[in-house]
Amino acid sequence: IAETADIKKSDVILEIGPGQGALTNFLIQKSEHIIAVEKDKELVDFLMDKFKDDQNLKIVHDDILKFKPQNFSLEPRKYKIVANIPYYITSRFLRQFLESEYQPSLMVLMVQKEVAERIITKNSKESLLSISVKVYGKPKIIIKVPAGNFVPKPKVDSAVIQIENISKNFFKKNKIKETEFFRFLKLGFSHKRKLLKNNLRVKAEILQKCKIPALSRAEELSLENWKCFIKLLIPIKDRP
Repeated sequence: IAETADIKKSDVILEIGPGQGALTNFLIQKSEHIIAVEKDKELVDFLMDKFKDDQNLKIVHDDILKFKPQNFSLEPRKYKIVANIPYYITSRFLRQFLESEYQPSLMVLMVQKEVAERIITKNSKESLLSISVKVYGKPKIIIKVPAGNFVPKPKVDSAVIQIENISKNFFKKNKIKETEFFRFLKLGFSHKRKLLKNNLRVKAEILQKCKIPALSRAEELSLENWKCFIKLLIPIKDRP
């Protein structure tokens, strides 16, 4: 995980859920500025003692879902997130930091393997999650981690993913509002088994202009398809 993040001494690193500091041990050797956010007070106390001599590490007792990057002088796209996040917050966590005005430049995360494969679209079927990630950055799976590598052994396998080149350039370049993009995206995926034209109630000619087959479902559309489709649906006067 630390190697994938390609950490330089000057990089600012935000680590989430350091636990007992296994990953932190590697991070403090690579960066001069690390912020580790831990929700569990007992673990915070443990970490404070364990790393009491490491001046390049700031340990913060907080819930990452309530964390405000600006309160810790984290500037947009000038820090990296490196984390073993609790799997049940994965979707909320990604949405929080990818949609933020204080986006990181890169994320390296350990997540549930099935979630990683859904983001990367291993089966060529897109999802609300995969498009929501790809519109902000470029995701890829770095390594799969079988359940047997953990103690105690969990019921699921894991994977390390990297999301690089994080930005909001897609929206600026195509003059599409984020709110409008996600409004159409959520409508499109609202009933997975229904055809896209029925979910969005659009005419066949709009689909044809974007080279989208009339009988397509939302999961069959790429990010490029959504870009074309939404730009046709949003009047020029309503674009940013």
